[in-house]
Amino acid sequence: MKNKKIIIAGGTGFIGSYLTSYFGKDNQIIILTRNIKRGGNNAFKKFVINEELKHNVKIVEWNGKDEGEWHKEIDGSDLVINLAGKSVNCRYNEKNKQEIFDSRTNSTKAIGVAIRNATVPPKLWINAASATIYRHATDKPQDEYTGEFHNDFSVQVCKLWEKTFCEQRTPFTRKVALRMAITLADGGVIIPFLNLCKFSLGGKQGSGKQMFSWVHAADTCRAIEFLWKHKDLEGMFNVSSPNPLNNENFMRTLRKITSHKNDLPAPEWMLKIGAFLIGTETELILKSRWVLPTKLMESGFEFKYSNIDDALTEIISKLPRKTYHLF
Repeated sequence: MKNKKIIIAGGTGFIGSYLTSYFGKDNQIIILTRNIKRGGNNAFKKFVINEELKHNVKIVEWNGKDEGEWHKEIDGSDLVINLAGKSVNCRYNEKNKQEIFDSRTNSTKAIGVAIRNATVPPKLWINAASATIYRHATDKPQDEYTGEFHNDFSVQVCKLWEKTFCEQRTPFTRKVALRMAITLADGGVIIPFLNLCKFSLGGKQGSGKQMFSWVHAADTCRAIEFLWKHKDLEGMFNVSSPNPLNNENFMRTLRKITSHKNDLPAPEWMLKIGAFLIGTETELILKSRWVLPTKLMESGFEFKYSNIDDALTEIISKLPRKTYHLF
């Protein structure tokens, strides 16, 4: 992609920062954020001050629900990517649950209104979704055709998020929802895993049998570019490596690449205590996500990082040793 105007709503976070890096050299990037006054967020630190990118990146304030000046940016844009939503890395009390629901549905509705009101609407709208929409699966993989949904909280969030997206009428704008697996890169979720290894706690979590579906951030960016180029593709797409593995093997691979050996495991009771103390939920670690990217692969997409060894080797090579070793 070159010379396109790309809107990234919620673009100052982990995934948004990688999209900015990937597309920002050859395209105009408009980041919609609530955190415009907070210069310490990911996008500001990593990209806006980057000499190579800063002239192609513009930060625009929005609140994720109301109309405003940001509507003008949607009009005449080529691609809109919506990543907005409160992090699920929190305790699932009633207040946080409602904020998780509202942040996703309100932002999706707001973008839908902006696209409908645009004189020149974008050609493609990609909305974030999550592979967590599928049930806890240890018996068989889940894909876009045969995947099964249960009704726990995270699945309810994903279903309502996608329903809201599908309900937006955008007759001149193609729509794609990305059911993203856990995204790996030199930041984000990999850092807590490396911290466990650093303190010799990098063994399996819980039984270790729960499946770990993942995708390298580079392949998330490449999948978006692929969907842009293939104008016949729309609907729901899993964005996940074709080679998921269980938690025990994931941690074993991470230990091997970071030169750790006999790290201690974390039984479920310990995880529950730890999750309570740091204000999160064990579901983020213990839910078995066994997801395959059937539709992407049927469409001809090829993953650059399809195996966890290659992905982790590339990621660890970018990080200083102190990230995963005490000395």
